Amino acid sequence: MQIHVVQSGQTLFSIANTYNSSIYAITEANELETPNLVVGQALVIPIVGQYYFVQPGDSLFSIARQFNMSVEALARINNLQMNTVLPVGLRLYIPPRPRRPITAFGYIEPIGGTVSPVLENAAEKNSPFLTFLAPFSYRVNRDGSLTAPPLNRFREIAENNRTNLSFVVTNLEGTTFNSELAHIVLTVQAVQNRMIDEIINTATANGFNDVHFDFEFIPQDDREAYNAFLRKVKPRLTQAGLLLSTALAPKTSSTQRGLLYEAHDYAAHGEIVDFLVLMTYEWGYSAGPPLPVSPINEVQRVLNYAITEIPANKILMGQNLYGYDWTLPFVRGESFARAISPQQAIRLAREHHVAIQYDETAQAPFFHYVDVEGKEHVVWFEDARSIQAKFNLIKQLDLLGIAYWKLGLAFPQNWLLLNDNFIITKKQT
Repeated sequence: MQIHVVQSGQTLFSIANTYNSSIYAITEANELETPNLVVGQALVIPIVGQYYFVQPGDSLFSIARQFNMSVEALARINNLQMNTVLPVGLRLYIPPRPRRPITAFGYIEPIGGTVSPVLENAAEKNSPFLTFLAPFSYRVNRDGSLTAPPLNRFREIAENNRTNLSFVVTNLEGTTFNSELAHIVLTVQAVQNRMIDEIINTATANGFNDVHFDFEFIPQDDREAYNAFLRKVKPRLTQAGLLLSTALAPKTSSTQRGLLYEAHDYAAHGEIVDFLVLMTYEWGYSAGPPLPVSPINEVQRVLNYAITEIPANKILMGQNLYGYDWTLPFVRGESFARAISPQQAIRLAREHHVAIQYDETAQAPFFHYVDVEGKEHVVWFEDARSIQAKFNLIKQLDLLGIAYWKLGLAFPQNWLLLNDNFIITKKQT
């Protein structure tokens, strides 16, 4: 699989010729709406392996090292002598990279009490690339009862694709996570016992394989109560044949302050649960200033700390499937960015005739444009380059896998590259 960044003057025809591909194959792979390309747009070229074009200063040794292969193999595959001086621009073939199994977890969130056709289609289309499909969410109430999300055909879709279902439980009230509700659930035993009973009965009756707690805004004083709850619920779930997983805020130290972080004990969760999701996204968020949503330098800081507290083979790196469009100037409390899919971002750049730029530090694409009212905007989003950088990080740190927030936003390059890099662990039958 090849990633190609569109340069000025290039067309689908010229790009297809460069890689011995076809206009049709590239159009289908990237779900292109038009043959008109955007300068700076990243395309996935659906070929076996990839090509590398020699840059100034390259040697067979440096290129082989870059692609983690032997010099002898690189020379043999490309019919070159070991002492060949490589001309700049020479096209070399790089064979497919080895793939290893990973766990892929995908949240899916019905809005407004119904599963839209778009969301059901996303579940159908993406479940082949998922180990877990996670409807978001069962809400715990103050008496320990649960309010279920609409599930429609999610169980059938999961079964058809050998995908596990994850039973996501949250302390959401209205549109926000509620600290008081979390305190009640974690400290009132009668409420807690009712919740555990309802979770196990509902999960086993409806074909779920994992119970996933996403408790946020927990008071710092309830940190040990949360740990004790997890230790209490784990044997009950194991007895029922269910896994236990949690979602954790992105911390860079055990002493990190703030309501999001203090009650999330990395070491305890790493000891108790079967696996966990690190929510390594939302540096750029709707109510905040324009920033990349999951800059790789910040993501890596979180992961570097996490693996000192949690076994790497229990960690799923969180990954957004969206970007944001900010109207400038940003005014905190008054400005709110609009969430958009990577496909929508490319459409905006094309409609406004602006090139897509790439931040090498954050490993994230962005662009500016001016709308019909004369207002300036900045868009940060994800593309093939940024997601491949995250896949490389998963390999480098030998993590369990990746968790997507959330399905329903079009990003075809992600799924192609996920499948090209990894073997997705599926449910045993």
